[in-house]
This record gives sequence, C-alpha cells and structure tokens, in this order.
Amino acid sequence: QVQLVESGGGLVQAGGSLRLSCAASGRTFSMYATGWFRQAPGKGREFVAAIRGTDGRTTYGDSVKGRFTISRDNAKNTVYLQMNSLKAEDTAVYSCAADEFYSGSSWTAYNYRGQGTQVTVSP
Repeated sequence: QVQLVESGGGLVQAGGSLRLSCAASGRTFSMYATGWFRQAPGKGREFVAAIRGTDGRTTYGDSVKGRFTISRDNAKNTVYLQMNSLKAEDTAVYSCAADEFYSGSSWTAYNYRGQGTQVTVSP
C-alpha cells in the first residue's frame, strides 16, 4: 500500500514559480511511476507530467512543456514538480498519482492517488 501526500501549493503571481512535492510511504516507491495531474474549476482532469520508476524517463503535457519539470528523490521517497513561468491558466488543484507500472497520462490507471494541493496564479 502506498499513501501519497502533496504539498507546496499556494498563491503566486503570474511569472512566478512554485515547487510541489509528492511524499510517499512505502519502501518500494522508488520503483513506482508517478504522475502529476491538475483540475481547474469546471474542467476535467488534465495530465501534467509523469516520471518512470525504472529509468527516470519523463513525459509532459503540451501546456506545460518547457515550463514545468518533474523529478524524484528516491532517498526521500518524494517526487517534485517544479513550476516556472506560471500563468493564470495554471490555477488548479494539483494531485499526484503512483503505480507500480507506468500508466502514462491516464489518471484512473494509477493505483494510488493523493488528495491534491491548490495552486492559484494571480494575473
């Protein structure tokens, strides 16, 4: 069983940066694929980024490429999402999800999911 807890959200001005953390329990988390997703009010859930557990390869949604970076610190059982050049349209609840197998951009395919952290970007 893996439990995920997100942190690092908050209010930031457009053009600013935030770093989100996804802390996990479970000694095998380093081998898990982990993804970040977001959901804005009145919109569907959107894939943001994912990192494989096996080789660390990363994948990004088109709307965040070049601005966001996903990374992991296996010693801390934590996956990060560094968000730079934030825009008002990045405002959403950001959630992480993990699975033993790489699940790409499908939220429901990940077996473990966190509760989310709010990111608000003011214009």
